[in-house]
Amino acid sequence: MKKMSLRTRVLTGAVAAAALGAGTFGAVSANATAPAAATAAAVKADAADRNLQQSTHLTVAAATKAAQAALDAAKKENQRVSVAVVDRNGNTVVTLRGDGAGPQSPESAVKKAYTAVSWNAPTSELVKRLEQAPNLKDIPGTLFLAGGSPVQVKGAPVAGIGVAGAPSGDLDEKFAAAGVAAVTK
Repeated sequence: MKKMSLRTRVLTGAVAAAALGAGTFGAVSANATAPAAATAAAVKADAADRNLQQSTHLTVAAATKAAQAALDAAKKENQRVSVAVVDRNGNTVVTLRGDGAGPQSPESAVKKAYTAVSWNAPTSELVKRLEQAPNLKDIPGTLFLAGGSPVQVKGAPVAGIGVAGAPSGDLDEKFAAAGVAAVTK
């Protein structure tokens, strides 16, 4: 096999790069108009597809309103807490750490909110269930302490609010309930 000269190798590489670039540009250009058509087709398919289910989630504005209401309720009682709001899937939407709240409180608030939405029950009730099923506490991401409340729409959980940092779980849960009330009025 004959060895190519440096000039031939450089020219061959440049031609290959140009061809690759032109192909990529053409593919990107061709796809630039495809999303509009694909979206219209997807919407039609979604409307008719009986295998899909719609779910309800709080908006960021509603989650922030709930978190702020819980934080305000705690502040009225001179409590330093953190508040977290998670969506139906347990993803954190909002976390507010009140002035002077302990360093462990933001993470605890998220875990309480996650626990409340996962079981669609206040975490104070879930603590009682540990007597019959003590291994519940071993589920990752959960915290079975009072202070978490689910936000429900037609009985189904759409979010969870967790509060942590007050000297008792009862107070944490009272503040979480204030957050729920702010968005379910």
